[in-house]
Amino acid sequence: MSVASHQAPGPILEVRNISLAFKGVKAISDLSFAVGRGEICALIGPNGAGKSSLLNILNGVYRPVAGEVVFDGEHFRRVHPLEAAERGIGRTFQNNALFKKMSVIDNLLTGLSRFMRTRFIEQALGLPRARQEAAAFQEHAENILDFLELQPHRDIAVGQLSYGLQKRVELGRALIASPRLLLLDEPMAGMNADEKKEMSRFIADVNRDLGTTVVLIEHDIGVVMELCSHVVVLDYGRKVGDGTPADVRSNPEVIAAYLGTVH
Repeated sequence: MSVASHQAPGPILEVRNISLAFKGVKAISDLSFAVGRGEICALIGPNGAGKSSLLNILNGVYRPVAGEVVFDGEHFRRVHPLEAAERGIGRTFQNNALFKKMSVIDNLLTGLSRFMRTRFIEQALGLPRARQEAAAFQEHAENILDFLELQPHRDIAVGQLSYGLQKRVELGRALIASPRLLLLDEPMAGMNADEKKEMSRFIADVNRDLGTTVVLIEHDIGVVMELCSHVVVLDYGRKVGDGTPADVRSNPEVIAAYLGTVH
């Protein structure tokens, strides 16, 4: 779990003139922005601004009606979710998509199922190739548990954990595929102040120690201003701000649309 020693120049993600509509109602209108490699970029804005819809475009759940996405130099109008994952785009969701009756370690291992190269018969017979693959998967999962400080909970059913720990397990399951771009849909929603501080620390660790670029949706402006280096502000599907936290905080259009008053 080490950072690559060399990264290609230019942004890792470009959103170019993306528009999205549902039954004729525009959810996103001619949206463009770029995310640099190694950034933590926040998408902020009121409910219904199009933030989750944009993440659904980036990981292939939705297809835009116009525009394109460029990820690591590859252009696409739409990518299917499995293909997005194979390209190196990881994703978490607003509501935990975990197997509540399964243990923490087993939830993480489910995130590796698409990487399995051995056949069922090899696994059933315990052939050497299958054993080697299983051992490699187990080691990788244990490393993720260590990284996210989840080892004390490894054998506990996820449904028995606190909400904050469940969100950390979901983060781990996204990380286990070693994504280059991690999309986090409200990773701190419903958390108290201490849980938010802890999750912010892990997201910063992921970004710094693993070299993972992060795009996250977050409503807590204090968290955004402290954690993120880049902020994109949406309002009714259009971009009204794009820059550093300081730039966004002083933008009159952003203040009117979302932040309220300047303190």
